[in-house]
Amino acid sequence: MEKFMLIDGNSIIYRAFFAMQQPMTTSSGMHTNAVYGFTNMLLRLLEEEKPTHVMVAFDAGKITFRHSNYQDYKGGRQKTPPELSEQFPLLKDLLTAFGISHYQLEGYEADDIIGTLSLHAEQKGCEVIVISGDKDMLQLASEHVKIGLTRKGVSDIEAYGPAEVQERYGLTPAQIIDLKGLMGDASDNIPGIPGVGEKTALKLLHQYGTVEEVLEHTSELKGKMKEKIETHADDARMSKELATIFREVPFEATWDSMKYEGIQAATAVSALQKLEFKSILQRLDLSSAAPDGVLDHLDLDEAAGQQAEELAVTVIGEEEIAQLEAALPQIDVVHIESRGDNPHHASLVGIVLSAPDQYFFLTPETLKSEAAAPIRSWLADESIPKDGHDLHRADLVLFWDDIPFAGARFDIQIAAYLLDPTDSGQSLSVLAGRSGLPQLPEDETVFGKGARYKVPEADVLSLHLARKTATIRQLVPLQREQLEQNEMTSLFVDLEMPLSRILADMEKQGVAVNADELRALGKEFEGQINKLVTQIYELAGTAFNLNSPKQLGEILFERLGLPVDKKTKTGYSTSADVLEKLAPYHEVVQLILNYRQLAKLQSTYVEGLLKEIHPKSGKVHTYFRQTITATGRLSSQFPNLQNIPIRLEEGRKLRKVFVPSEQGWSMLAADYSQIELRVLAHISDDPRLKDAFLHDMDIHTKTAMDVFGVDREQVDSNMRRSAKAVNFGIVYGISDYGLSQNLDITRKEAAEFIAQYFDVFQGVRRYMDDIVTEAKKNGYVKTMLERRRYLPEIRSSNFNLRSFAERTAMNTPIQGTAADIIKLAMVHMDKALKDRKLNSRMLLQVHDELVFEVPADEMEEMKTLVPQVMKEALQLAVPLKADVSYGSNWYEAK
Repeated sequence: MEKFMLIDGNSIIYRAFFAMQQPMTTSSGMHTNAVYGFTNMLLRLLEEEKPTHVMVAFDAGKITFRHSNYQDYKGGRQKTPPELSEQFPLLKDLLTAFGISHYQLEGYEADDIIGTLSLHAEQKGCEVIVISGDKDMLQLASEHVKIGLTRKGVSDIEAYGPAEVQERYGLTPAQIIDLKGLMGDASDNIPGIPGVGEKTALKLLHQYGTVEEVLEHTSELKGKMKEKIETHADDARMSKELATIFREVPFEATWDSMKYEGIQAATAVSALQKLEFKSILQRLDLSSAAPDGVLDHLDLDEAAGQQAEELAVTVIGEEEIAQLEAALPQIDVVHIESRGDNPHHASLVGIVLSAPDQYFFLTPETLKSEAAAPIRSWLADESIPKDGHDLHRADLVLFWDDIPFAGARFDIQIAAYLLDPTDSGQSLSVLAGRSGLPQLPEDETVFGKGARYKVPEADVLSLHLARKTATIRQLVPLQREQLEQNEMTSLFVDLEMPLSRILADMEKQGVAVNADELRALGKEFEGQINKLVTQIYELAGTAFNLNSPKQLGEILFERLGLPVDKKTKTGYSTSADVLEKLAPYHEVVQLILNYRQLAKLQSTYVEGLLKEIHPKSGKVHTYFRQTITATGRLSSQFPNLQNIPIRLEEGRKLRKVFVPSEQGWSMLAADYSQIELRVLAHISDDPRLKDAFLHDMDIHTKTAMDVFGVDREQVDSNMRRSAKAVNFGIVYGISDYGLSQNLDITRKEAAEFIAQYFDVFQGVRRYMDDIVTEAKKNGYVKTMLERRRYLPEIRSSNFNLRSFAERTAMNTPIQGTAADIIKLAMVHMDKALKDRKLNSRMLLQVHDELVFEVPADEMEEMKTLVPQVMKEALQLAVPLKADVSYGSNWYEAK
């Protein structure tokens, strides 16, 4: 039977454009991200649907026959971004090169063309699949017409026939236009009935069936709803008419002209080369084109493109170990599935090892068996390169099962993070969808969710994990090419991948904790907390629940009569910023702030750290997250050792409980001095800023001297404090409001101070202006090591969004480069320790600080080596500086 695929060109290219936040341009500057996303989706559909006829329909212009009835039709739509407008002709040229027909007609929309052609095809007895992101298309669904609605950008398509429409809405396809008639459609500026949303519209249609019937029975309705419907009856009728797809478009193209006979290899190659879509050229096996130059089969990496049931998966028992051992030289992809958020306590679920076209599945029991010793040796061999997804976590999970792992070469999660650090979706299913690969079943459908989680039988589990492994195999070359295009290969290969292994080594090593001292500290905090509670109750004149914002608000603002700064839906705001402003009005406020800080230390750190001591090692093993922050900084979990509030003496005391794990060893800490300001001096090339660091001056004193026009001796503490606030504020894209809050001055005074600063440090001002201009042009900013951060809001018409993006553009190259520098220092330090055969161990990275445990006979060498390696991590126009200290615990080392 013939099968006709109709694609809503406008809808899909829009979705592809906004789904791919990464700007993509050719070497000549043409934007291509929307065409790339569209093409990936198209190739996948051609392979999966195998249509005999294909047509891509486009809107011809802004004015259609609907405007004669309603001039404001689609009137609220924002102007198409020029970066998208310029891609429409590129897409149409590519479709022509592929041998796929496309069509548009003045006065009609793509919906109408699709509606007309789907009707003709259905009447010819043809199966029809319509691909669109527009739910209006559901009105076309019938026994022979399926509507594929895109989800998650264009990566996931959900098919609707009449049964699915009924299940989702409780309506027939024909009633979709009645739904739009009642509720309207903001995207098309179709008014509907004001105040009637989808829920109300569905309720009315379930009762009355159509817009006309609803209007006939308004006497049965009550109150405001009756009034609204009667008042806007004409709007409802017009809205239904506007939403109705016209299915009698005059169409000149013949049925044969829409025939799809495979991709025309000769023209497709040149078109893809022009767009510089190297990864798509690699995915299409153009060498298999038929003699007439037609590619009738799309080889989208055979292994990844196969459905799960078609993958050649071998479930390995002890008898099949020899078969797997024989295949090991060809294996280069590994997927390790585990359960549990904290990898130090996670359980191994299963493992798949893959050579091209071969997938070998092992249960945890088989992997740990005596017969599998050769497989474990292979996993531990550093000289054998292995590709995978989140290999850092895999390393930790295997470690706690006493299975060594080494040789990680390409981690697609790290690559995805580098390619867009602002996108938190790094699961395999999301990465597959974003690259137009076959959709993976969600883990929840295979394992169940929450308490229902259950490991399925080996045949089901092996197929699911094999599909994941196949996806990894296909993503590696695609990501490798994208990293190359973005000039990030070195960042990935020389920094992030080695760092991943170093972090895992640090995490496995863990940090020793003196549990007795921690408990004693908890008792000390408990005593201070009880004393504070008594004092607070006395000053308040009554006992109350200090942890209840409602009760605290009543005490502060009603009983004590303090001025109200903010109110929330549930009452008075008692947030930290509100309490800090209230502190001068009553002494109880500062006591409450102290109580909160101590209570957090007690619950989060004393009780929390005691829970995190691992039963096997007796140490605390944090989990460094390498793919979380947008700036490139590491974050820490289970427990978070980067957030210990060391500004408080009580918080600093917590560091006393972190001790060396060996008798007679010491803790050593090395901290970069003002690294972000040094990076700013380099990037901005500001002569005054550079001069201060080149002469090892106190930067805040130097800034105060230059801004206030005074000698060093005349700089008082307030001047230095102001200079410090603006120095660090500049790094974070300070505003006059932010500085006024920091220094407790008026916005006018803050604005004048910032103006004075930029008048003196003109290189910094020039850098700030230039980086914002560059961000608006490229859509992203970069660190010195080519780390990118995408800023789609930089061109937003919304002032607040745009302003935030501009501040982010200013500070990301500084913060990101600082993050890169300490990561480089860690990689170089790891090498130095190995080269010198030292026993000292790197344990922690906390912001700009590295923490080690050091034997007594290596202390002198380490005191020199660590700051030297840190200073030489990256060559700047000003010297990097690291301060070193040491002692019997982390507290003394600071």
